[in-house]
Amino acid sequence: MSAKPEVGLVREASRQIVAGGSAGLVEICLMHPLDVVKTRFQIQRCATDPNSYKSLGDSFRMIFQVEGLFGFYKGILPPILAETPKRAVKFFTFEQYKKLLGYVSLSPALTFTIAGLGSGLTEAIIVNPFEVVKVGLQANRNTFAEQPSTIGYARQIIKKEGWGLQGLNKGLTATLGRHGVFNMVYFGFYYNVKNMIPVNKDPTLEFLRKFGIGLLSGTIASVINIPFDVAKSRIQGPQPVPGEIKYRTCFKTMATVYQEEGILALYKGLLPKIMRLGPGGAVMLLVYEYTYSWLQEN
Repeated sequence: MSAKPEVGLVREASRQIVAGGSAGLVEICLMHPLDVVKTRFQIQRCATDPNSYKSLGDSFRMIFQVEGLFGFYKGILPPILAETPKRAVKFFTFEQYKKLLGYVSLSPALTFTIAGLGSGLTEAIIVNPFEVVKVGLQANRNTFAEQPSTIGYARQIIKKEGWGLQGLNKGLTATLGRHGVFNMVYFGFYYNVKNMIPVNKDPTLEFLRKFGIGLLSGTIASVINIPFDVAKSRIQGPQPVPGEIKYRTCFKTMATVYQEEGILALYKGLLPKIMRLGPGGAVMLLVYEYTYSWLQEN
């Protein structure tokens, strides 16, 4: 009698993991160039820096001229290696937290929001070492052929700084903030608004309804969580003075950036982030839902 529920649970978990992993892989392959541009904006410190980008268009032009087409795909291997399990964890843990919260008398709106927060914190712990490697590679302005390999760079970090919070896991608190806040808003907004707007019988209009809500979810979540993203990039990226660590903890880094560069510096890279995670957020949710439905049917 107990075997059937167990098989059902494993099958359900497998569907969630496969659908979530597929969503992550599709999103990263489409949107990674914008992530490179976002990181470059976040780690540049002032407009007087001769290497700073003047605008979004200028950043695309300079990266292409100096580093070539593959410059837009720097650091893509860590997210590809991490993104499939990361998004699998994101959607799987969201579903599990949502199920657990079903035993507590919470409103659906609060359930979606808290489940989103839990999934973001879990996701952050898993993905942080990959983010450290990714940011370091994206900050490198040499040509694609001249930059170190992903594994070589990871070994370099471990050798110099170790596995801890000053090494391969530096910036963990900022990553927890970034993913926790993003998923809380992303899932909370998407599922609450989707339940408010009636389902459309026309498949095209139904697709557009979901895409529009997903686009808004990714955009709003990006605007709210970007100060954590900037702090994370500063902590994990190259420090202003080599050998001297200026950016250590999440909130102290935010305070330093605010004091030295103003409030707008905490929103650096917002445009490429929205351009990536607005449509990217919609793509992820749609790929997840349609893949999950296909797996249920087949």
